[in-house]
Amino acid sequence: MSDSVTEFRSEKEGQPPVEGYLHRPGGAGRCALVLAHGAGSDCNAPLLRSLAEVFAAEGFHVLRCNLPFRQIRPKGPPSPATGTADRLGLKHAVEALRGLKVGPVFLGGHSYGGRQATMLASDEPDLIDGLFLLSYPLHPPGRPAQLRTQHFPRLATPALFVHGTKDPFGTIEEMRAALALIPGRSALVPAGNLGHSLGGKNVALVAVAAFHEFFR
Repeated sequence: MSDSVTEFRSEKEGQPPVEGYLHRPGGAGRCALVLAHGAGSDCNAPLLRSLAEVFAAEGFHVLRCNLPFRQIRPKGPPSPATGTADRLGLKHAVEALRGLKVGPVFLGGHSYGGRQATMLASDEPDLIDGLFLLSYPLHPPGRPAQLRTQHFPRLATPALFVHGTKDPFGTIEEMRAALALIPGRSALVPAGNLGHSLGGKNVALVAVAAFHEFFR
């Protein structure tokens, strides 16, 4: 099946707007997925584009969206003060895809986007059907004691993590220890010899195959 890509925008009172690109499958579609970018990127990141194309070819509606902080600033990382708005933006994006009535809705993201997705899911466990997390930023590079796992003991949503074996934001061993804190079902897929960016199309194919295996 082929997919089409259109610009997407949704506005809702009391929530940050959603903007990005919606990939529609060639057929009716069977699921939906929101993909969020990392701290230094945007919705046009090569990894997100590759994932969206592969998922859409397999019957998914995929929205790759710019987080609220990126809508305000075209470049540069987010600040701690933007976290709440970024999570509200992700919630709005999920609700927008729910409106398509195409089946289960999953939420995923690369690095910062994935971290915000897990924080949102830990607060609202019934919002989504599953989490798809790429290069979770477990800790800042070189600072393994500064773990970003405070919310993991409250994470009940099924969560699949894809992580490079050379990612400076967390080793595979550190990731396995972190996932042990999660009460919900979770799994870790190591991506061999890859760093935090993970790469493009080949990784997307592996990640999508792992997604189907975990969420079947």
